[in-house]
Amino acid sequence: MSLSEFCRALLAALDAAEGRRRSRKRDQTPDAIGLGLKRALLERALREAPRDGIFEQWLLDQGATPTTLGVLEEWRLARAMPEFAEWLANGAPSDDAHPGGRRV
Repeated sequence: MSLSEFCRALLAALDAAEGRRRSRKRDQTPDAIGLGLKRALLERALREAPRDGIFEQWLLDQGATPTTLGVLEEWRLARAMPEFAEWLANGAPSDDAHPGGRRV
């Protein structure tokens, strides 16, 4: 999975998470802030297009925040586990997005 594919897949997963977030009954402000920070970081990565080989350093140069470190972990996981990369590429489907909690 290339860096641009990874960023686009995570952005699509954020879109899905946003839809699920809205259906919750509690205060969603912290969730919205976190998703917004992650979205901004991924969009910046797509604009600046760092090469795959320097993406980790590019992320750390953005600041060692929970958001950047989380994206770094997901990037490393996508590189190490083809199953995770495939799950992302398939839209990061979630059991809680389906009635009854399980996909059929």
